[in-house]
Amino acid sequence: MLLYFEDELNGATRLAQAAHLGARMIDRHRFPDGEIKLRLPETLPARVVIFRSLNDPNDKLVELLLVTQTARTLGATHLTLVAPYLAYMRQDMAFRPGEAISQRIVGQFLSTLFDAVITVDPHLHRVATLQEAVPLDQAVVLSGAPLLSDWIAAQRQRPLLIGPDEESAQWVALAAARHGFDHAVCRKLRHGDHEVELALPDVALTGRQVVLLDDVASTGHSVARAAQLLLAAGAASVDVAVTHALFSGDALQIMQAAGMGEVWSTDCIAHPSNVVNMAGALAAALGQLEAGIF
Repeated sequence: MLLYFEDELNGATRLAQAAHLGARMIDRHRFPDGEIKLRLPETLPARVVIFRSLNDPNDKLVELLLVTQTARTLGATHLTLVAPYLAYMRQDMAFRPGEAISQRIVGQFLSTLFDAVITVDPHLHRVATLQEAVPLDQAVVLSGAPLLSDWIAAQRQRPLLIGPDEESAQWVALAAARHGFDHAVCRKLRHGDHEVELALPDVALTGRQVVLLDDVASTGHSVARAAQLLLAAGAASVDVAVTHALFSGDALQIMQAAGMGEVWSTDCIAHPSNVVNMAGALAAALGQLEAGIF
């Protein structure tokens, strides 16, 4: 059985259909003081999948604590979290004394709740595997880059894929290899959450259809600045493709003001820019878990 929350009905329905799972919604009530009350089906099978993408994570992590403890009392013995977006992965070390290493803390927390976790393009930088962040044998990473590459191939002729910083190199290379696209990455010097300095790669840009590709776009400042530089250097167009469309605040307006063309994303986070459906890949991963491949 797949359990989901009302605000993720569409994504959960697509996954349930692709994985041939029965789906039931978790009833949720928020009290005036901010506490939440949840109600699950009265009886559950041994294996249960919980679908919850962890954007806006703070309330959702509390939900998962309540859901998993309740599910086990109702008969579930194996719980799988399908979290297309996995929060708190960027803080993988203490940059200053006293900082919480959120990746370790949240990863350990999830490992105490679930028997398996499936996610898409987690933001792992100095950590090589998801198991280091979420210490479970069944911690599965998928990528949206190949499917985004397929979409780009259908939309643009001979595109040049560019990553906005060095961290994006892994996703850019994966997407480029799918269709033999040219690719490169910018260098980023960050001065704060809203201040970034970029240096373009040493590649010919005149007349090229450029697609900026990354795992996530949040404030939009990095891709906006990259678009401005690329267009000034002669690019014919600049579009953006991301796995996770966080797009906080006025991110889209900032990007459009910089001359950005199309904005494409996967449905890991529901957003109007979604063009790539991850349900098939997630369902395949669930099938492999069931078969003991992972």
